[in-house]
Amino acid sequence: MKVLVTGGGGFVGGYVIERLLERGHEVRSIGRSAQPDLEAKGVEVICGDLADASVVDDACAGMDAVFHVAAKAGVWGSWDSFYQPNVVGTRNVVAACKRHGVGRLVYTSTPSVVFNRQAISGEGEEMPYGRNWLCHYAHTKAIAEKELLSANSDALRIVALRPHLVFGPGDPHLLPRVIESAVSGRLKIVGDGSCRVDVSYVGNVADAHLNALDALEAQPNLVSGKAYFISQGEPVELWPWVNHILESLGHKPLVKRISLPVAFAVGAILEFVWGVSRRAGDPPLTRFVAVELAKDHYFNIEAAQRELGYETHVDMDEALTLTIDDLRKRGY
Repeated sequence: MKVLVTGGGGFVGGYVIERLLERGHEVRSIGRSAQPDLEAKGVEVICGDLADASVVDDACAGMDAVFHVAAKAGVWGSWDSFYQPNVVGTRNVVAACKRHGVGRLVYTSTPSVVFNRQAISGEGEEMPYGRNWLCHYAHTKAIAEKELLSANSDALRIVALRPHLVFGPGDPHLLPRVIESAVSGRLKIVGDGSCRVDVSYVGNVADAHLNALDALEAQPNLVSGKAYFISQGEPVELWPWVNHILESLGHKPLVKRISLPVAFAVGAILEFVWGVSRRAGDPPLTRFVAVELAKDHYFNIEAAQRELGYETHVDMDEALTLTIDDLRKRGY
């Protein structure tokens, strides 16, 4: 098949492309910058902005399937900086797929679409979309996912995946930022330190994307128009998990604590200061991050296992070994 991957130069997108190439598919990628590593593998690369409808239209032309992985992630930034790539970009992808007769679309979403400031302890896809948003990323991804799934039809079958806290070799964001924050002394244990969270090994997440593509072909009436949570299927105790990684890399474990109410208040103050002064970079703490670091957020993945055939081929022990080895090689 001919398959487009938006954000193919990114972390998850790169792993999805590897899986597609292993299957012998012709792959095209679209991203904001040049991707010579992908071109060296035989991937056709288009440079452009997802918010530019003409660029997306050209990228979707002639494709049999699309993986829409690209998004602006993060906890800080203007509304428009998230809305344009995440909402407008997704609208452009759906419109281009319809215009060019693309039959299958797999969308990379996030569990943050159900964020509601409360602990989430094993709930499934029956959860409603979130409210009381504390970051534009979660809010815009929820808008995009809801609109995208409503566009599902017999002509364009769509599935959304919600992988949580993706980690693994090549991780450019999650664990490197945690480690840098911990080593610099900025990171503290928020709350009582007992929260449990889902994490997702990137190779398993990529497999889930291919599972979704296959399911859209094999049993479209069962899976199309649905969203699925994706994770390792075994929530970890967040702070012991982080400390294990830190100590494995030769760093001191985290011991200092801050209560959630205090962390939430500090986050609110820092957001105000950063917003008024227009400082560059992210605040050291935000209200969204404070909640996520203190409360449970793990999900039921039985639907993905049952309906998509999703399996965690790489278990937690192997995933951590591969990840820590990679972080060590990269100097973390």
